[in-house]
Amino acid sequence: MNENNYEQNRASTSSNPGRSEGWERDVLERLAFATLAEQRARRRWNIFFRFLTLAVIAVGIWMAFGMTNNEDEIVGPHTALIEIDGTIEAGTSGAADAVIPALNRAYTDDTSVGIVLRINSPGGSPVQAGMINDEITRLRKAYPKKPLYVVVDEICASGGYYIAAAADKIFVNKASIVGSIGVLMEGFGFTGLMDKVGVERRLMTAGENKGFMDPFSPQSTQQKTYAQDMLNEVHQQFIDVVRQGRGKRLKETPETFSGLFWSGSKAVEIGLADGYGTVDTVARDELKAEDIIDYTQHEGLSERLLKKFGGAVGTAAMASLQSRLEKPSLR
Repeated sequence: MNENNYEQNRASTSSNPGRSEGWERDVLERLAFATLAEQRARRRWNIFFRFLTLAVIAVGIWMAFGMTNNEDEIVGPHTALIEIDGTIEAGTSGAADAVIPALNRAYTDDTSVGIVLRINSPGGSPVQAGMINDEITRLRKAYPKKPLYVVVDEICASGGYYIAAAADKIFVNKASIVGSIGVLMEGFGFTGLMDKVGVERRLMTAGENKGFMDPFSPQSTQQKTYAQDMLNEVHQQFIDVVRQGRGKRLKETPETFSGLFWSGSKAVEIGLADGYGTVDTVARDELKAEDIIDYTQHEGLSERLLKKFGGAVGTAAMASLQSRLEKPSLR
């Protein structure tokens, strides 16, 4: 039966060639229209995604460069807030090049009645902390009627306290961690393990101390003494800053500058802090200006993108350098 139908269809097609050509043309037309429709849909989606990409870029540019500055929102007397959160190192919110411009804006603004520096930091670079301390001292002399108070959140230790010591007053929570007035230089030594496994360190230098603090070479008594003298020098600078900033309020004991840290309540007792308070209570009770304007120099979108995509290269380079040379740290 199938063979008979095939023969009949074949005969019908042979007897009517126009019908065969019309069928093929119809199929080709349908394929062509389907292809065109698919191309149009693809173009529409491409246009949509291009507009979406442009919109994202536009929003990013607006966030990075077009957002209004806090200074534009200032309409009257207010408390200027600056925050230091995290380790005090170059490239962070606690770096001198981020904090000092914010301090200058806050002091020079005629409508700010005082500054609250909120610190939540375990410490960091004595260089960065020292620069911020020096600038606070300078600005306090230049603007004697505009006080600067420090409010401690969780922790204000070492380099964080180095900065705080320059303030008019320091306010804490009873459970805050305060102090750690000391300096450290940390590293490691692999010489014993290398001897056991038979690894030979091949280090060539021009200058007898160029390999100073190399973790794979023995540490000489002379180099250890030199490093300790340098730490003692930086520690003395820290001590002088605290004594100058706290003055007669400081109840000094042999443990004060030993590197120990204390709770907020104990810090008040021994003169490392002045009382208890938060940003809001200090603005209300001390500065009499409850309106708070944030002057903190926040990182823009462009900087975050650069750090995200380009930071790996710089991090690798810095890690290579730091592995060869340790530096003093207030932590």
